[in-house]
Amino acid sequence: MRTPTLLVFLLCGIWLNAPALRAQAGATALLPNYEQGPSQFPNLIAPYREQPIPPLVLENSPRLHDLIREGKMQLSVSDALALALENNLNIAVQRFLRPIAEVDVLRTKSGQAARGISGALLPAGLSVGAIGVGVNQFQGASGVGSAGGISGGGGAVQVPQVGAFDPSVTLNGSWDRTVSPLNTLQVAGVPQVATYSTALTGTYTQMLPDGSSFLFSMNAIRQSSTQQHLIYNPAVISRFAMGFNQPLLNGFGLLPNKRFIMVAQNDIRTSEELFRLQVTNVVVQVTDAYWDLAASRQAVAAAERSREAAQTLYRQSQTMSELGTAAALDVATANASLAAADRDLIIARTNFQLQQTQLKNMLSKVADPQLDAAEIVTTDQLPEPSDRDVPELQPSLETAFRQRPDLLAPEQDLKNQEISVGFTKNGLLPSTSVFGLYAGAGLAGNTYKNNALLAAAGAQQSLTQDFVADYPEYSGGVSAVVPIRNRSAQADNMRARLEQRQLQVNLQNTRQQVSLEVRQAIIGLIQGRAQVQSSHQAVNLANQTADAERKKLQVGLSTAYNVILRDRDVMTALEADIAAVATYAKALVEMDRSMGATLERNGVELPDALSGDVTKPPTPPLRYPRYTGVPETKQ
Repeated sequence: MRTPTLLVFLLCGIWLNAPALRAQAGATALLPNYEQGPSQFPNLIAPYREQPIPPLVLENSPRLHDLIREGKMQLSVSDALALALENNLNIAVQRFLRPIAEVDVLRTKSGQAARGISGALLPAGLSVGAIGVGVNQFQGASGVGSAGGISGGGGAVQVPQVGAFDPSVTLNGSWDRTVSPLNTLQVAGVPQVATYSTALTGTYTQMLPDGSSFLFSMNAIRQSSTQQHLIYNPAVISRFAMGFNQPLLNGFGLLPNKRFIMVAQNDIRTSEELFRLQVTNVVVQVTDAYWDLAASRQAVAAAERSREAAQTLYRQSQTMSELGTAAALDVATANASLAAADRDLIIARTNFQLQQTQLKNMLSKVADPQLDAAEIVTTDQLPEPSDRDVPELQPSLETAFRQRPDLLAPEQDLKNQEISVGFTKNGLLPSTSVFGLYAGAGLAGNTYKNNALLAAAGAQQSLTQDFVADYPEYSGGVSAVVPIRNRSAQADNMRARLEQRQLQVNLQNTRQQVSLEVRQAIIGLIQGRAQVQSSHQAVNLANQTADAERKKLQVGLSTAYNVILRDRDVMTALEADIAAVATYAKALVEMDRSMGATLERNGVELPDALSGDVTKPPTPPLRYPRYTGVPETKQ
């Protein structure tokens, strides 16, 4: 006795602790899989309870504060990408796409319709009738008869397709008391009859992926009555039935019945490509913002150099005016130039602050006072052009067609539409099925009222009669529905094929756009390299001209106004040079994006992006030579 008792307590403990054990396992799992529902063992009530999901985290990752030292954030491109993978809200929103797709697989495994995911095609032709209806629209279990009849004899039998992939058990119990007046004494022997009924009904239905379905039904009713001419009173009447239905044409096979599962599983791959596309876009945005910030810092340095030159000129003009070698107008002109330089420096610094604010927003989930107060110091320098940067056209196109996520996602949509075409083709066939039914009936009881023991014996005898076939029913048949003209099915099939052609054309259009983007990216690199080379030369020439004009001013052969003009030329050349280098850096980013190689080139691990926890820092390409920056001011 002690061993069974301990076993019972052990099983109860496992059942009670099962939710906690699963929660602990879920906490250690990096990426939960939602395709599998909760098991009923050892916790029988698990499928009927809300399942745990990971908590929502809307805090910045610790990496953000680790990079801030003494009010400055020393930030490399690798650091910026790691922070974006952990904190960027656009990635965080898209991170839910795969779990939603997995939940859709779980739903379709039960036999229900797929709900689809944002950004993926859910063909309307997959649903017959109302949108959202599952594989089998008939969920009842009629056509098998029920207990309680008062006359024998056969009749028309039909066993429809019932149930879903998830088995369903239906139970119904009732108690009833009825008092009825009678207009004769010959039938019941009394002018009114009181009947007491206790009924229990149970049904089990399930559908298989090939379209076949089966059901088990058990009905029993115990009745006692004040009638005087009953054989059994109380009486136990029962009926057991089992039937099956197998489609032969329309609805036969795996594709018509597993179509939603196929689409949901395709959407898993689509969700991966859509997420990869989002991560790619964020990496491109963050890298571009980083180079814009680096260029803004160079622009601030150029503005500071211009102000120093204007201030030096103003002092020289004051000195020369005091010595009588320069007019008062020259001093005023130099002073106006200094004021303009102050204005340009303020604009450059505020532009730097704007660029800094935009980058901070990309790298954080919530506002942080420490982050707001910190100044970002870009540690990576803008790249200079290199002959190795421009790839060959044909290999670049092949890489883009193979890796671009915005090409792979439409290909998955086309696969979903192919499933719809196959289903609507099957829907052209008439609905024909074979079915069979076995049923057993039982009737037992006693002639003694208010005797519970004899009533229980009657129930056992009645149920035994059901299963030993004392009163059997065997039936089978063929059911066919042949729609005349079949216009609805024809329209569904033609629409599915037309939509398939439309998706094929759209996919080709996307391929053409990808090809154009690759070509434009290569041209952009070639053009950017030429612009950088020209802008470098323009800066050198502008510096030489400005130096010569200053020397002429010192010997009295020029004026302050001419020096100011030459300094403005230098400033304009520097701004154009910085812009050209930044444009070239972003052209390199665009080249990787156009080929679908952004994540691979930057060493971004997609599982890290999906989990929001960067275990391996990104490794952007080290490009040489580097932009040396604004030259120092020559006094």
